Amino acid sequence: MTKKHAYITTAIPYVNGKPHIGHAMDYLLADVWARYQRQLGKVVRFQTGVDEHGNKIAAKAAELGMSPQQYTDSVYGSFLDFIQRLEVDSTDFIRTTDIKHKAAVQYIWQQLERAGLIYKGSYEGWYCQGCEAFITDKEAAENNGICPDHQTPYQRLSEENYYFKASAFTLDITKAIESGKMKIVPNFRKKEFLELIKDGLADVSVSRPAKSLSWGVPVPSDPSQVMYVWLDALSSYITVLGYPNDPLWKDFWPADVQVVGKDILRFHAGIWPAMLLALGLPLPKTLLVHGHITSGGAKMSKSIGNVVDPVEILDNFGPEALRYFFLRHIPTQDDGDFSWDRFEASYNGELGNDLGNLVQRVAAMANRYQAGVLGDLPPSRHDMGPYRAAIESLEFNRALDEVWVIVRALNQYIDRVKPWEVAKKRQSDVEAETHLAEILAHAAGTLLQVADLLLPFLPTTARSIKNIFASGVVPADVQPLFPKIYLHTSDPRAPKQP
Repeated sequence: MTKKHAYITTAIPYVNGKPHIGHAMDYLLADVWARYQRQLGKVVRFQTGVDEHGNKIAAKAAELGMSPQQYTDSVYGSFLDFIQRLEVDSTDFIRTTDIKHKAAVQYIWQQLERAGLIYKGSYEGWYCQGCEAFITDKEAAENNGICPDHQTPYQRLSEENYYFKASAFTLDITKAIESGKMKIVPNFRKKEFLELIKDGLADVSVSRPAKSLSWGVPVPSDPSQVMYVWLDALSSYITVLGYPNDPLWKDFWPADVQVVGKDILRFHAGIWPAMLLALGLPLPKTLLVHGHITSGGAKMSKSIGNVVDPVEILDNFGPEALRYFFLRHIPTQDDGDFSWDRFEASYNGELGNDLGNLVQRVAAMANRYQAGVLGDLPPSRHDMGPYRAAIESLEFNRALDEVWVIVRALNQYIDRVKPWEVAKKRQSDVEAETHLAEILAHAAGTLLQVADLLLPFLPTTARSIKNIFASGVVPADVQPLFPKIYLHTSDPRAPKQP
């Protein structure tokens, strides 16, 4: 990969349910990084997609009286639509039912087999269909035999499968993580994973009998077996680039960043690197591990009724409000909490008052005092070091904090210099006109810098600010960026009840 190329990936969700807020976090974090790299002049590939194989897909299709392919064809578009509604600018969307992907996955299997890294064995143990994952006796005991994520009992399986010798790569993977060749961010997730594999990676089952798993990619040398969904899904990160046939895949692999949730880190830091090493391919440079989102301090649950529907937020507040809250108020690298009180306070207070009113004030004063003409705007002199350091360290919430330092400082500056008072003195003070022009030019120039900094986070807002101020002539009809909305909290402007 040259310095001109950059590649970021997101995990691919199963299509047996609607897109949810956890998927949105994957997409948003990757989108910030991708947009920032484009600002630096990079050619970016940004992968999203869906996982369409596995028993739970087949079960959902059967429930609806459809074939698995008919079902996946009917629902994958909801994820594409969700990505677009979030203003996520991805370049690649992969479906694991794509013919090219399936052929590439079978090629990968054959390469692993030729290397002597796949063997047949018997599996007896626990399995979670919801996770599409085999569960150790220790995990099953710790969870009292019930999956904590799906609240369903583990299944006891006894079957003949093919295994991949992941154990052969324990030392290489451990060295890569410890040396930083493959970074795991944040550091405490790195420590957790190294502790998990301190006794070595276990060999992993990479197939199931077709009678147990009918919907998936057939094992090329043994059609009585179907590939385990994780081998199929993990391969998508390189097959979407055209591996192995399109030589352009080499321009982008290894991925600069792979965004994953904490619950699937073990697959991405264990099985996936082992597969890559077995294929003679470089490891991803960084795994960015984000946490889970709670709601009102509790884990989201339909039974509790605290599930946050991102589509409700999009319908009522728009994508910029959703992007802002989840990128600033949910820590990039840890768990975070959503509540409607916090959300509406951030929308009305931070976006509406801090930023929206600031833009309105500056535009209104430019029109009132200078007929909208600002002229050449001076570059802002705010220190961008902390902002850039936060993005480079993949702490996007801190980067937005830095933008708001500038926004609030500009509000304080305007309150302090009082341009409306300066405007009153123009008839009696020959220097007041120049002073006022300098104040408004400084304010508009700072807002243009804010727009540049917001571009990875709030692209539509950034463009709106530039459209208002970049030409040096402010339009006469500037509309509010964030009109006040109170749906879940009380409107302070409402008349008090007697």
